[in-house]
Amino acid sequence: MGFLQISKKKLIYYSILGGLLLIPAWYKWGHGFIMFIALIPLLFVEDYLDENKKEHGSVKMFLYSFITFFIWNTGTTWWIVNSTIVGVIAAILVNSTLKSTVFWIFHIAKRNLGRQIGYFALITFWITYEYIYIHGEISHPWLTLGHGFNYNIRLIQWYDTTGVLGGSLWILTVNVLLFNIIKAFINKQSLKKIWGVIIIAGVIILLPVFISLIKFYTYKEKPNPKNIVILQPNIDPYQKFVAIPSYVQTRIQLDLAEKYTDENTDYVVGPETAINNSIWIDQIERVPDIRMIRRFLSKYPKLKYVVGIQCYRRYNPGEKLSSTAKKLRESNLYYDSYNAAIQLDSTDYVPFYFKSQLVIGVEKMPYAKYLKFLEGLTIRLGGTFRGWGTQDFRGTFLSPQDSLRIGPIICWESVFGEYVTDYIKNGANFLFVLTNDGWWGDTPGYHQHNAFSCVRAIETRRSIARSANTGISCFINQRGEILKKLGWWKRDSIKGTINSNDKVTFYVRHGDYIARIARFFALIVILSVIVKMFIKGK
Repeated sequence: MGFLQISKKKLIYYSILGGLLLIPAWYKWGHGFIMFIALIPLLFVEDYLDENKKEHGSVKMFLYSFITFFIWNTGTTWWIVNSTIVGVIAAILVNSTLKSTVFWIFHIAKRNLGRQIGYFALITFWITYEYIYIHGEISHPWLTLGHGFNYNIRLIQWYDTTGVLGGSLWILTVNVLLFNIIKAFINKQSLKKIWGVIIIAGVIILLPVFISLIKFYTYKEKPNPKNIVILQPNIDPYQKFVAIPSYVQTRIQLDLAEKYTDENTDYVVGPETAINNSIWIDQIERVPDIRMIRRFLSKYPKLKYVVGIQCYRRYNPGEKLSSTAKKLRESNLYYDSYNAAIQLDSTDYVPFYFKSQLVIGVEKMPYAKYLKFLEGLTIRLGGTFRGWGTQDFRGTFLSPQDSLRIGPIICWESVFGEYVTDYIKNGANFLFVLTNDGWWGDTPGYHQHNAFSCVRAIETRRSIARSANTGISCFINQRGEILKKLGWWKRDSIKGTINSNDKVTFYVRHGDYIARIARFFALIVILSVIVKMFIKGK
């Protein structure tokens, strides 16, 4: 008991312990259940500061929280350093600051409104923060609390009803309940007084697990199989754009496709930016890579080839420009560049999907219209101020044979739950994830990224074919299980069968409704705090 009786000297140790407890769930060797106790040390810190508020200003809550969240962010996303040192520093500092701010505001609310409303505020504030961070100009949902169960798909089958924010609600609620139970034992309250809280905590922990296991073992996919070949060309991402001609990379992909493609194959799926010639959209059929793929397709009339490309669109003089349009050197013409996916098939029509959830700092500059004064500096430093072009809807690719549709998800987009649901709303019967995870090297990063696709499969009940340039490429069924995969840094292809689906889950239909409810109550709590502080100030 002495360890749990927090003192001023132990505040920093509790903050460190909280950060360490948050890390394991993001690794395959860890487990999501640890998230149920991970926030308890920080809740003890907050409780001490609240009970000794005359000695400690509220800003100390921010400082101790920052220790916890800095350790968590560093311990789970350190691998970003392999692609950008500045990026990893910025990501860790921004994420830690935002999370600490949420805990600080919760602490202020609890000081002013009492314990019960205070803990309710923590839950509503945190979920509101996660929702804003997912949908904001600056967005990074990698460490959304509900993603702590990414590797435990048997326990989160109910995400098809709540989405990943349902997991965040689960984790926050359990932490608050367990903290109060532990504190009651420390204060030697009788078991009779806290028995009800213990029962509630047990039900909240076990009932979702029970429901999930029933869903997992009773969920049956409607048989509607499609034969798919996934390509993993395994081309070093730091060489593919500068040292290896695009047509050579396409030849590698077609050799891999030939290995398993036959007259029964429905789709071949290639990774993100697999074709990286200077492709003008209106001249795509002139590109050697496209001609090579067309010749390959001519042998298989029912085959569709879905692959990632880099491409450009020219604007005609007088045509309205997008916010991301860039000027061609030494001319008055403008163009947009895209990280895109295309489908080539037996028809002459080539549908494009433009990646629209872009990586901050790498693929887009946030709040560009407010930061125009930085444009000259950014360009001089070798960056792209305006970033990639995007589109405002989630396009799907139609099969000319059977009218089925696939949703082409490009890399980072697979981290965003509600974003992915828009593909389903636009008719997607299954999902393809096209990615290039080699930037991070052989680190936990690509494992974590792959696990997000398993969660998206559960939320949408859509089978997924995932093509990753350097791995992990895999087939995922509608329960989020990986059926077959290619590991890291292997040049190969795999053949498999996945079922399409036309049913729409509750989560797809309603999106992040939990966050919208939380946002409403968070606003009420904040207004209540403002009123209370105003009255105190009189």
